[in-house]
Amino acid sequence: MPVCDAMPWLPEAMESLLQQTMKTFQILAIVDGGSDGSAAWLRNLENRLARVGFPWPRVRVLEQEHAGVTATLNRLLYEARTPWLVRMDADDVSYPTRLEKLQRTIEDHPDAGLIYSLADYHPQDQCAGQFRCSRGTPEELREMVRSGYLLSICHSSVALNVEKVRAVGGYRMNIHAEDADLWWRLALRYQIHCIPEPLVGFRIHPRSVSSRNLEMQQLGGVYVQYLLLSELWGKKPRPFGEIAEPLGEFVQPAAFEAKEALRQFNALLAEKRFLRGLGALAHAFHASPGYVSRRVRDEIRPTAIGNGVAPGKFLRRKEVLWA
Repeated sequence: MPVCDAMPWLPEAMESLLQQTMKTFQILAIVDGGSDGSAAWLRNLENRLARVGFPWPRVRVLEQEHAGVTATLNRLLYEARTPWLVRMDADDVSYPTRLEKLQRTIEDHPDAGLIYSLADYHPQDQCAGQFRCSRGTPEELREMVRSGYLLSICHSSVALNVEKVRAVGGYRMNIHAEDADLWWRLALRYQIHCIPEPLVGFRIHPRSVSSRNLEMQQLGGVYVQYLLLSELWGKKPRPFGEIAEPLGEFVQPAAFEAKEALRQFNALLAEKRFLRGLGALAHAFHASPGYVSRRVRDEIRPTAIGNGVAPGKFLRRKEVLWA
């Protein structure tokens, strides 16, 4: 768990881990700077559990100067003392049987590179829908990547094979799409398994990393797809800073506006601000009826969901993108 100014949600996140039906695991939390008391709260929990002789789960807290999410995620990989690292953000929750079901799947597929589950928006009883997740067999997920599209996986739902994630280079870049970049590299080399039920609650709120960086996340996602296509087509990719402008042509403003409004819709529902939430939903539909309709379709009739634009659009700009 990377932690940076995680209050007031951190206690609920930790409580969801302490209440797991499986007990033999360690919680590794790296506090990446911050000033809201998250580190002190975690230290107090660590000491309290040690003082009462609480055997499992164990809590290990590390602190560092602020280095950013990518550096913190890589440090988690190298601080891990177990073959598998289960990820969760400090504002999300794990359902009680999450680790038990992950462990069972790991035992069935010990050579997998990544295992993940579906995820609800949290709080489930106040929000609408689920996180838009890719679904399918390992072969179907790999074929989606080979066709040039990115996997959509809730980062807080994954379990990572530490050795295999290190082998593909870990997390890269600070463009708020470091997870999608890791998923395609794993999918091309190792099996990825989906547990087709929600085991995590994903919280949307204005202070979350994704909410604060949604525009960069959109452009970062296009760049990650560009890296994937470069790999598939044997082309040398250019640095993000050199081609951010032409890649920006692939970001659809209307769909981006609708996506942002839908996030606001769920965040407002979670705060029980229902009238403003309906206003955000109306805004989303006005911005892009097609995008909202596709999101509703994915909820009602889940399909092989992938992220990205049609790869042919990149080819039509190949002189600029791979000059």
